[in-house]
Amino acid sequence: MFTGIIQAVGSIATMEDHGGDMRLRISTGKLSLDDVALGDSIAVNGVCLTAVELPGDGFVADVSRETMTLTSLASLKPGSSVNLEKALTLATRLGGHLVSGHVDGLGEVVSRSDDARSVHFVIRTPDELARYIAHKGSITIDGTSLTVNQVNGAEFDLNIVPHTIQETNIGGYQAGTKVNLEVDIIARYLERLVLGDDAAKPGVKSDINEELLRKTGFIA
Repeated sequence: MFTGIIQAVGSIATMEDHGGDMRLRISTGKLSLDDVALGDSIAVNGVCLTAVELPGDGFVADVSRETMTLTSLASLKPGSSVNLEKALTLATRLGGHLVSGHVDGLGEVVSRSDDARSVHFVIRTPDELARYIAHKGSITIDGTSLTVNQVNGAEFDLNIVPHTIQETNIGGYQAGTKVNLEVDIIARYLERLVLGDDAAKPGVKSDINEELLRKTGFIA
């Protein structure tokens, strides 16, 4: 688990293709790995990866074919900047929100504009994730815990303050940039819980609609 508070911006040192899988060597910059052991988890642009080597200036991680397919890691190249966060401990301040490091889908930056000292972004999410994104709710973008300002269909707005621009790779986003999205896990569990006993039935989808809300007593 993670908090979505980025601890450092690292970079991709090397990428080795292993027949469809990928081995990444990541330079961690100012992020100290003194308390990291082999097998520990580190989030890279919001993707939970396992450290399999610790060469001293960073770590090495294997990335499966599925992860390469479902995230933006496949579009990276040596020199690409990446957001980094070590797994939280019981002593970690939960400054963001609970983040699993399991990417739900790829979003796309629709627009970028200055808004006083902040930067305003509009992000488009896959249609199937739109129902999990709420006004003033939490969203994780490339591992960064952010607050949704407005929602308009499958698009949502963010205002990124100067500190976040400086301490993450969000400053490099432009229209068309693909980003890893992880929705609030509470929303996912709530949707599943509303199904009640029907959750155990094959083929039942976790779609919250008027019929389901009436059946479960939320509306008359």
